[in-house]
Amino acid sequence: MSTHTPVTVTVTGAGGQIGYALLFRIASGAMFGQEVPVRLRLLEIPAGLKSAEGTALELQDCAFTTLDSVEVTDNAARAFAGTNVGLLVGARPRGPGMERGDLLSANGAIFGPQGAAINTGAADDVKVLVVGNPANTNALIAAAHAPDVPAERFTAMTRLDHNRALAQLAGTLEVGVGSIRNVVIWGNHSASQVPDVSHGVLVGEDGTQRPLPDALAEALGGAGKVAPWLDETFIPRVAKRGAEIIDVRGSSSAASAAAAAIDHVRDWVQGTAGSWTSAAIRSDGSYGVPKGLVSSFPVHARDGAWEIQQGLSMAADVRARIDRSVKELEEERDMVRSLGLV
Repeated sequence: MSTHTPVTVTVTGAGGQIGYALLFRIASGAMFGQEVPVRLRLLEIPAGLKSAEGTALELQDCAFTTLDSVEVTDNAARAFAGTNVGLLVGARPRGPGMERGDLLSANGAIFGPQGAAINTGAADDVKVLVVGNPANTNALIAAAHAPDVPAERFTAMTRLDHNRALAQLAGTLEVGVGSIRNVVIWGNHSASQVPDVSHGVLVGEDGTQRPLPDALAEALGGAGKVAPWLDETFIPRVAKRGAEIIDVRGSSSAASAAAAAIDHVRDWVQGTAGSWTSAAIRSDGSYGVPKGLVSSFPVHARDGAWEIQQGLSMAADVRARIDRSVKELEEERDMVRSLGLV
């Protein structure tokens, strides 16, 4: 029997597809390891309770040794009481004819109260990952309603974009994804995001490291072919992968989003072991991103905290792309301010 104190994890939108893909992996130990028991709290709106309750029955039937308990509720205060990790998955999708202001307002009605519930009842060490889109600004809204929780505890997920970038690169270079390090996603989790390979490295079987742009030049047939491939194939494919999956699958990403959420929290808790990844965190002004915006950066985790990887240079075209993505984040921030949501 484990001697570890159970970790309480709250998942919102638990009856949805991402929640379904996520919960079994958390319960099986993929997020915290095989020695750490987990208490799951499944938060749903009343219309989604039956689905979440069915998932809870399946979780029990899996007999995971790492699952301490599972509870289903439509009460946010109950769901976040004592929680150590909050995964805010449930969000209002953009409907036909819905303007961006309408979308932000609708999500403000979800993430504002959840932030308030976290502020009132969550554990002192709570860590929050917002998955539901628009994730960066939803994280900003939730944090604004939790004034007693350090703002850096609220993050948004760009790990899915990061993982998509790794997969595209690995396929082009015909290597395993584990051979590629230090790719970056900058900015917003939207079509304006900036996948950046300029600091990436390819690690050989003998541990030697090679600059990723050099490896791409060889794979693509010359250095002159790298920039066109990045601009015309790689960046659009990563940024629009979600739409591609909807077109092919008929519904949005679920298992890959769940896997990315697991990766994000696991690295946040356990550390990144000398490399860096991508996460949307509250800006401290680094790389010219205005303080307070929740923007994606190259980050590493140590002692349960994210830190921005400093000192990276960037080409003029990358800088311009980042500025466009940050402008989009500023526009969203200003809009939710005008709505009284932050």
